[in-house]
Amino acid sequence: MFPPEEPHPEYHDPNAPDTLYATKPPWDIDRPQPAFAALAETGALRGRVLDLGCGTGEHALLAASLGLDATGIDQSAHALELARAKAADRGLKARFVRHSALDLATLDESFDTVLDCGLFHLFDGADRTALVDGLATIIPPGGRYFLLGFSDSQPGTWGPHRLRRTDIESAFTDGWRIDSLEPTTLDILPSPTPVAAWLAALTRR
Repeated sequence: MFPPEEPHPEYHDPNAPDTLYATKPPWDIDRPQPAFAALAETGALRGRVLDLGCGTGEHALLAASLGLDATGIDQSAHALELARAKAADRGLKARFVRHSALDLATLDESFDTVLDCGLFHLFDGADRTALVDGLATIIPPGGRYFLLGFSDSQPGTWGPHRLRRTDIESAFTDGWRIDSLEPTTLDILPSPTPVAAWLAALTRR
């Protein structure tokens, strides 16, 4: 989801060592983020659900616990192994696939709901454009994308890019409707300590 300073190299180099989950990263809180759990309670998750940059799979498993068709993708094979183990331990059915979020078109699938916890904020420039273009290939009209990412309200300089409201608004123009864009928090370890975040809900036109 997010590294200490820069985007994880595996999102750019598929041959990079798979070391991100060798020790527990700060975003791996072993439960869904409160903002996404609240979405689930409102019934906002529906149809086929994709957990984008799923890590150890908490949000795919959240969808699976609701009886939904759930898939998670990530570049870390080790994280996906942990996600599959969680699914087995909890008696949940979810699919976990090693795949780049910057090449979504090659999934050749469509999803009614896409959840993004801490991935969009890793990218800018051409990579951000590639991610948004890829989302357009897998979300049909009426499908929804929920984005949870670091906010520019968070003090300090550690962590990933701080997203401004305008960063999200300008990325999703043609073919998208921004249903809501609200300040919230994102839990990280230790404690867990909440950090300032944006929660965006978008619909594909």
